[in-house]
Amino acid sequence: MRFGIAAVCVAGLLLAASPAGAGGGEEFAGSVGRIDRQTRRVMVGSSWRPGCPVPLRDLRLVRVTYVGWDGQAQHGRLVVHRGWAREILGVFRRLYRADFPIRRVRLVDRFGADDRASMRHDNTSAFNCRFVAGTTTWSQHAFGRAIDINPVENPYVRGSHVSPRRGRRFLDRTDVRPGMIVNGDVVRRAFRQIGWGWGGNWTASKDYQHFSANGS
Repeated sequence: MRFGIAAVCVAGLLLAASPAGAGGGEEFAGSVGRIDRQTRRVMVGSSWRPGCPVPLRDLRLVRVTYVGWDGQAQHGRLVVHRGWAREILGVFRRLYRADFPIRRVRLVDRFGADDRASMRHDNTSAFNCRFVAGTTTWSQHAFGRAIDINPVENPYVRGSHVSPRRGRRFLDRTDVRPGMIVNGDVVRRAFRQIGWGWGGNWTASKDYQHFSANGS
């Protein structure tokens, strides 16, 4: 892995020791695997369909442990491109070790592959075969090369438009509260280490939740 993380792989499961405080003392556990039959049934016709820019065989299911809002270890799933799966697993391991809280990590299919619904539920998600809002250009999410983290605490902002609307109370980025992403924090450092860019650095708009392989 590019992180040089000390880890032990057992039967495809990546286990790595975490500090005693992380997730109530539970160790980080994660894995990378092909899209299994059950997940395929959930995705086809929802987050993936024929004509998407990446075939299902190039996607991977990443299972991660994360620190929930209650401070306890939770377990979630993401779908990302196979070329980034191990790196993303490393990112989430680092966030877990740092006790960075995440509201929930669910496949976007749990919300009908509706990006707005997923954001309203403060869901952290990755792959979704969709266009950039208001365009016919594929989003980086459609390639499995983007992740949105805690959308309510890290909203998309363009002028007076804020999405999701509940994110308005987090527009003051100097008032750093749990789950928020700001320059120099562990989330920014973890994604920068794998070469991913942050929407919080955009100029015409700000997408504080968004990280992608090409920065867009």
